[in-house]
Amino acid sequence: METAHMKMMMIVLPRKSGENFLAALINAGFTATYSETRGGMLRQSQFTLFIAVNEHDVENVIGIIRESCSVYMRVHHGFGITQAAQMDEEGKSSEVGASGAVVFIWSLDSFEIP
Repeated sequence: METAHMKMMMIVLPRKSGENFLAALINAGFTATYSETRGGMLRQSQFTLFIAVNEHDVENVIGIIRESCSVYMRVHHGFGITQAAQMDEEGKSSEVGASGAVVFIWSLDSFEIP
């Protein structure tokens, strides 16, 4: 039996986009742990979500962000991601859309529910 490769996605997005994204995420059959957070120079309100997904669902979640949010998005790939990160000339993650979100993706070496 083949083991599914799991990814942890941390998504930080403006509060005004967070509720739309969370509703769309749940409608698509995903679950998330989230909290309201504050940060940045202006201490603006944000949603921070943690989502554990199968590797093949990462692009689906990013698609939901693109459909339910507006402004722009950066995707940061951690170690173990199978697709290459899109980098600009300075080695920073490239802009890939228009959502106002920042997405971090890590490989999960183990996933346990005790």
